[in-house]
Amino acid sequence: MLVCTSFLFGQSSSVSLTTDTNSINYQSEVYRFKVKKLAVPTVLLGYGILSLTYEPLKELNTSTRFEINEHQPDNLTLDNFTQYVPAAAVYGLNVFGIKGRHNFTDRTIIYATSTLLAAAVVVPLKRSIHEVRPDNSNNQSFPSGHTTTAFASAQFMFREYQGQNFWLSLSGYPFAIFTGVYRTLNDRHWVGDVVAGAGFGILSTEAAYWLFPHIKKLLSHQNINHLQLYPSYQHQTYGLNLIKNF
Repeated sequence: MLVCTSFLFGQSSSVSLTTDTNSINYQSEVYRFKVKKLAVPTVLLGYGILSLTYEPLKELNTSTRFEINEHQPDNLTLDNFTQYVPAAAVYGLNVFGIKGRHNFTDRTIIYATSTLLAAAVVVPLKRSIHEVRPDNSNNQSFPSGHTTTAFASAQFMFREYQGQNFWLSLSGYPFAIFTGVYRTLNDRHWVGDVVAGAGFGILSTEAAYWLFPHIKKLLSHQNINHLQLYPSYQHQTYGLNLIKNF
């Protein structure tokens, strides 16, 4: 019997999931829900949601777009790739011996959970709110999916290296900010869309860490060493397939 689940987050190479020797305390403070961690994403989400209906913020969306178009910045597509850089860096740094908080298996579970949570919220919102994009290409502007992915990725890097190397843990945020800024510069999103996306991204990663001990416990009843990952490409979307043999 074969179970396969796809996680969308960019290109990767085929690799088997094997458990490292890291000893992790799953009752640690790292995985406990803390209200104070809701402060930043709540403020970001509040701003984004208000920007949909509150006239001064709607006017700020419009005036910002006017200023951007007046200067006619170059249209760059780097934001399609920078959204994944922090998460890719976590795996790359580990390859070069700079260890984060979790081994390969555990960090993959956490990042996959974050990605799925973000998609489970952002995709339905885009299809239900029907906010028209600044360039009028469609009505799925709110919230910014690229920015959500970027900040989920940056928060993942922060959480993995916060205790090991604090300054390194912050290095994913410039890529996330760049992604969000260029979603507006490329006329794909309003400012409120981007701010809300940042909130959703941070919150999805925080939720993934809170849920991790429960997911790990569920998976511990199976032989996790037989999990495998391999990349896929379909309908112009890169994905990561997780396979479990029973």
